[in-house]
Amino acid sequence: MTVRLTTEQIERYSRQIMVPDIGGKGQIHLRESRVLVIGAGGLGSPAAFYLAAAGVGTLGIVDPDKVELSNLQRQILHTTADIGWPKVESAQGKLSKLNPDVEIKPYAVRFEEENAAEVAAGYNFIVDGSDNFDTKFLVNDVAIRLGIAFSHAGIVRLQGQTMTVLPRKSACYRCLFQAPPPPEEILNCQQSGILGAVAGTLGTLQATEAVKYLIGYEEGLLTDRLLTYDARMMKFHSVEVTRNPQCTACGVNSRVEPIVSVGA
Repeated sequence: MTVRLTTEQIERYSRQIMVPDIGGKGQIHLRESRVLVIGAGGLGSPAAFYLAAAGVGTLGIVDPDKVELSNLQRQILHTTADIGWPKVESAQGKLSKLNPDVEIKPYAVRFEEENAAEVAAGYNFIVDGSDNFDTKFLVNDVAIRLGIAFSHAGIVRLQGQTMTVLPRKSACYRCLFQAPPPPEEILNCQQSGILGAVAGTLGTLQATEAVKYLIGYEEGLLTDRLLTYDARMMKFHSVEVTRNPQCTACGVNSRVEPIVSVGA
């Protein structure tokens, strides 16, 4: 069966289709793709907005929290009127209005060991917009187990970092950081603050990586390198990351067992 874009879709995505590396074929790939965004916060908000605007067919949004006033400085999926509402419902409302073509699947749960594989199964790419190390390591391990490519990002104050992982092909998050740091060494935005636009920059980069992967344009992905961003000095720096053969997640003696097939 030949998949075609409607006249309305061609008009909606016309500026994107004009990009030689995307074209109509790439747009169809996006329409048939499924992306899971973990966290409807500072990173997940811009990532989800741009993925919905780009025409990704299905967007899953995972977040157990409700909208608070202190979120609104950086979590642009939400407005003052949404305070007290579940973030996934707020996100679903905004994204559906932006692009009715996109199916939004809300998961008002915490992404944790008991449900992670079930939630992530069937998705083509994961955007990790979580705000804690335990979830970031879990995303890494589950994505490798399921064979799902993903984008990691982290932000604090005026700084951020991001990298893309292709399971068992490129360095993973555990190749870079073997385990979460001690609690006393962890800084988060509640304790140290965050400039909202920094989250916007990193979340937008994550959406870009997702689109590139989904259309088959893997050249130039942030694999085997960590991109750091210093907003104070307005500098980006790329650090090479080598895959660790002894990595507990993706190495030869990995404790993360791959799943051969998963359901949608």
